[in-house]
Amino acid sequence: MSMAVVGLLAGIGLGFAGYFGGFGAFLLVAALGAVGFVAGGLADGDFELGHFVRSRDRVDRRR
Repeated sequence: MSMAVVGLLAGIGLGFAGYFGGFGAFLLVAALGAVGFVAGGLADGDFELGHFVRSRDRVDRRR
C-alpha cells in the first residue's frame, strides 16, 4: 500500500472522528495515530529509540 493511500485513510479517519465526535475526538485519534506510527516504526526497525531519547552524557563536541 502506498503512503498516499495510507495518508488518505488516515485523513478520512480523522475527518470522521472530527465530524461525529467533535474536536476532542479528533485530537485523541490524531494522538493515538502518532503513537501507532512511532510504535510501528520501532517494530519495523525504521526508527531507533535513540532517535527520540537523548542521554544526558552526550555532549556536542563540534564547538
